[in-house]
Amino acid sequence: MLKTKFIIAALLCTGLGASAQITSVSGELKGFKEEQVVFYYYKGDKSVSDTIKVKDGKFSWKPNLSEPQKVGAMLFQRYFQFFAEPGNISVTGGPAVEDLKVTGSKSQDEYEAYDKTLKDLDDLESPLYQKWGKGTKEAQVALEEKVDSLRNVRRSRNDKYIAAHPKSSLSLSLVADKAMMGTYDKVQAAYATLDKSAQATAAGKRIAERLVLLERSAIGTPMLDFTQNDTEGKPVRFADFKGKYVLVDFWASWCGPCRAENPNVLKAYNQYKDKNFTVVGVSLDDKGENWKKAIKDDNMPWTQVSDLKGWKNEVSTYYGIMGIPSTLLVDPQGKIIAKDLRGEMLNKKLAELFNAGSTGSK
Repeated sequence: MLKTKFIIAALLCTGLGASAQITSVSGELKGFKEEQVVFYYYKGDKSVSDTIKVKDGKFSWKPNLSEPQKVGAMLFQRYFQFFAEPGNISVTGGPAVEDLKVTGSKSQDEYEAYDKTLKDLDDLESPLYQKWGKGTKEAQVALEEKVDSLRNVRRSRNDKYIAAHPKSSLSLSLVADKAMMGTYDKVQAAYATLDKSAQATAAGKRIAERLVLLERSAIGTPMLDFTQNDTEGKPVRFADFKGKYVLVDFWASWCGPCRAENPNVLKAYNQYKDKNFTVVGVSLDDKGENWKKAIKDDNMPWTQVSDLKGWKNEVSTYYGIMGIPSTLLVDPQGKIIAKDLRGEMLNKKLAELFNAGSTGSK
């Protein structure tokens, strides 16, 4: 849903040979009252942050960047990203993120030019979210299908841009963004269109590493036979569910979107639990009491497991899950047949599987 400039963590680089120059980012922000700003970026293969002092809205940041990179910072209570690269860059404006102007970065100029070509999709998509969850079930299905259709158009345009600009910093960024939540086949196809020089950059290598994780959840791949404890501390082995359709639901008690989706999962569970379907919740909680309370409060009767390691949950880490709620739908043979189904799209898929008619079925 979020536009590229506000997606956290998709950092990129390209343009070897610029290491001799120094990156200098100066800021002059109107109405900025904070005394410091934290910049998030990559140093090699590690995500790092620099805390920079701000006085009267002015700051100076000199990161050690050898390649263009999309960096992030919290400005005016919003996460703002821009392309930094060796040279002198200025960030000016305020008192809102929308008012900020970045100059001195060719990569940023390229991004802003491309972003304008997507305005028609933004204009079509924004009104749809105003109606989200406010109509009938049929209306919601139509909304989700329309949003999905617009996203597919956006993905298609991104893919065409990547193919036409295989050495571009922006192209590398678009592939990195796709790799955050995309499927293996789509990310691999986009990555393959990048020039070898782009693939050889630090960001290109991170995408290659990401692809190794994404391949584990590729459609048709056997689900990991993991074992984790349930709420009573008893080990549960995933192989014991073989022979059923299983929705593996990654969630957490502290995740607002997860809790909002739980009623929909509950409805699907109740509708199909007698038709060879069940749900296995894998919680990314790290506090058992919070996990158990959320299960009770949200009335989730299906099997729930967790190793209480938070984001370091062994199953979610194995699959490289970077955002929740996230789901994997597994068939009776133990193979993954769908990924990240939510809302009415989950209900539609299950209806197709169980010949239950339209999503309007009761």
